[in-house]
Amino acid sequence: MLIKLLKSKIHLATITDKNLFYEGSISVDKELIKKANLRPFEAVWVYNLNNGIRFETYLIEGNKGEVVLNGAAARLGEVGDKIIIVSYAWVSQEELNNFYTTLVYVDETNQILDIKKVFSS
Repeated sequence: MLIKLLKSKIHLATITDKNLFYEGSISVDKELIKKANLRPFEAVWVYNLNNGIRFETYLIEGNKGEVVLNGAAARLGEVGDKIIIVSYAWVSQEELNNFYTTLVYVDETNQILDIKKVFSS
């Protein structure tokens, strides 16, 4: 049996820009991607706290402090909106003992405040 668990979370990131005429995706500070145990082109869900919209897209590396909605996603948020970026993983019973969730908390400029690794067992 597989169970779907939260793998990674970037909490309360701030949208810094939008680019409607781009291929798609969300650009995120490459250091944030790495620290959150994420990968470029990994699928993520974005939860917008300002308007309640939730959508799925994929990550691309951005510049320091950057969180940019690209393509169609640019219609789903405004600069200054607070968002949560998450990814999930399907985990087997055998993997559960070694599986952990990475939680990254950021400030208003998307700089890391804290990182927590929480084991599921």
